[in-house]
Amino acid sequence: MSNDPEVLEVGVVGRAHGLRGEVYVSLITDRTERLEPGTRLRAGNDDWLTVRSAKPHQHRWIVVFDGLETREQAERYTSSKLFAEPIDDPEALWVHDLVGAGVRTADGAVVGTCTSVVANPASDLLEIDSGALVPIRFVTSFQDGIVVIDPPLGLLDLDDADDASGS
Repeated sequence: MSNDPEVLEVGVVGRAHGLRGEVYVSLITDRTERLEPGTRLRAGNDDWLTVRSAKPHQHRWIVVFDGLETREQAERYTSSKLFAEPIDDPEALWVHDLVGAGVRTADGAVVGTCTSVVANPASDLLEIDSGALVPIRFVTSFQDGIVVIDPPLGLLDLDDADDASGS
């Protein structure tokens, strides 16, 4: 992760593709607008690159950045993390906002603090400092640093689960 709180990690540059400065890029975001022409991305901690064009290729993208005209220029960025400024979308839940947020149930009971968001094929999971994992689909709202959840009965009962397993 970058030391700059104003940017978020959005992907990584893979190897060069071809001889004309194209590179493979793997996004770690589902926001593909990060690769629209004219978008600026910071490579590593130094250079800002502007996307000239991008096209999907298998599970990644082939990207042309302004100023990268040769394979040698492109290879300079191999394995560089890509960072971008946050997108202003009030309807979206952002990992960088959720981590560190307080978690409460719909009736106001304090559950704890979100320590991470775990990627999971069925549904991303909020990891709470108590060890509980809460599927994102049970988040009902997020405002002013507080995540409100409405989990099914028993989801937060970690002690009962430990007792049942014989621990």
